[in-house]
Amino acid sequence: MEKFTTLQSRAIPLDIENIDTDQIIPARFLKATDREGFGDNVFRDWRYHKNGDINEEFPLNDITYAGSILVAGDNFGCGSSREHAAWAIADYGFKVVVSSFFADIFKGNALNNGILPVQVSPEFLKVLFNHITSDPETIINVNLEAQIISIQDTDFQESFEIDPYKKTCLINGYDDIDYLLSKKEDILAFEAKNETIAL
Repeated sequence: MEKFTTLQSRAIPLDIENIDTDQIIPARFLKATDREGFGDNVFRDWRYHKNGDINEEFPLNDITYAGSILVAGDNFGCGSSREHAAWAIADYGFKVVVSSFFADIFKGNALNNGILPVQVSPEFLKVLFNHITSDPETIINVNLEAQIISIQDTDFQESFEIDPYKKTCLINGYDDIDYLLSKKEDILAFEAKNETIAL
């Protein structure tokens, strides 16, 4: 997994609440079993009209917006537990999703796939939306080590919470197996000590 410490990026605003995993990646696109190729269909039914034409009004299709941060409305990732939703977000190129609330399973899936979910207060989320929509060139800074999200060249910033284990994994680029292997010497020392005590 790619290491994550800090990120400076423009952001794409998606000011919609209760975005569920079927809206993130519709069920008909869940045939693949590896993690690649899902980004083409992320938010598929919003990005395209029923006749297949691009919906130019949808923020991901609006050329005024760009970046690897998705700023979404409250309760992002609700609905089914499909991990493909996190795969689609990552495959599209998003490294951070910001919301005022995440569904627990989506949050876990995101962290397991190298995406940082940043939960902020509703007030700070509103400030983010206002800045991004009034100036799409707005740069958002995300510092995982300090657990701070801020709007560049302003005084607006807020701290965010993250599970300490998941933070360690993201900073070091570990998945669960990598983390276990990083503790190999400690485990061997513990086992050797217990073996001595048993004798």
